[in-house]
Amino acid sequence: MKTNYFLHKKRMEYSTIGKTGLKLPPIIFGTSTLGNLYRVLNDNTKFDIVNECFKNVEIPVFDSAGKYGAGLALESLGKCLHRLNISPEDVIISNKLGWIRTELKTSEPTFEQGVWFDLKHDAIQKISYNGIILCYDQGNELLGDKYKPQLLSVHDPDEYLNQGKNPEEKEKLFTDILEAYRALSELKKQGKTKAIGIGSKDWKIINKVIEHVELDWVMFANSMTIMNHPPELLEFMEKLSKKGITIINSAVFHGGFLTGSDYYDYKLITPETDGLKFQWRNTFYALCEKYNILPSVACVNFGMTPPGVAAISLNTSNPGRVKDNVESVFAKVPKEFYAEMVKKGLISKDYPYLDL
Repeated sequence: MKTNYFLHKKRMEYSTIGKTGLKLPPIIFGTSTLGNLYRVLNDNTKFDIVNECFKNVEIPVFDSAGKYGAGLALESLGKCLHRLNISPEDVIISNKLGWIRTELKTSEPTFEQGVWFDLKHDAIQKISYNGIILCYDQGNELLGDKYKPQLLSVHDPDEYLNQGKNPEEKEKLFTDILEAYRALSELKKQGKTKAIGIGSKDWKIINKVIEHVELDWVMFANSMTIMNHPPELLEFMEKLSKKGITIINSAVFHGGFLTGSDYYDYKLITPETDGLKFQWRNTFYALCEKYNILPSVACVNFGMTPPGVAAISLNTSNPGRVKDNVESVFAKVPKEFYAEMVKKGLISKDYPYLDL
């Protein structure tokens, strides 16, 4: 394994989330694989993944959601924490609310078909004031009640808004989103959570929400990556940074595509239908090989370069990869690699944060 450029393990430098005082390590552990994303994991493998997180980070942060495996990820995380006898003060949980577990009435779940396996439940979107409260209560129940999320957000508000067929419908749906945030704000005022934020694949909905809601943090997914980094998004990230809103970057592998999977942003693609993406990846891999860099490390390192990015959220289905993920946050990538990425058109020549 190519680890010669890793820095020696060092003490984690924590950031503060907004004005909350809550400390955030530079790596967040995603939990979608605990919900059987792409493959079925047995309980012992899930336990080993969570256990490795505690071995490598003093107070780890787990990012979960009712959508992940129709609540299976939350349920599995809670079981692992109980089995490890973790004190609630020694773990931070982020629960993205907006999807609630329901009865499975079809052969497979009705959401994101083809990527979740061996689920016993379905999930439906519930974005409203009452819907968020229901999701919050169900999430706590799935976690086992001993553990409560310190970070809350509305999950996939972009998908919810896109259901609108005309401006009038979209306006009504956006009102539902604002009502969902009214519920989150009340939960924060009641001391039931410490920080509220937003997680979205479409960063433009985040921009729309912050005009109406005071957020502590935001999570970008599939948005700011080594493959895609539009200048208007970078300008928005600078705006968030100046406001003191903490940024978490997520899905920097585009759902696993940049590390070898044929799933791009959680959708299966082929060279016949998406040849340019595979061509980009092949050139990227060749440069990684030339400079002795793991593709995953390049993705993580680049994903942390914009101002305001306090942490990267990484996911794995392999317990042995947890330590590698942690080390990747501290890895150094040579400027020569980035310079050639720019030269070959894989990174925008106008990208301002590489100091080439």
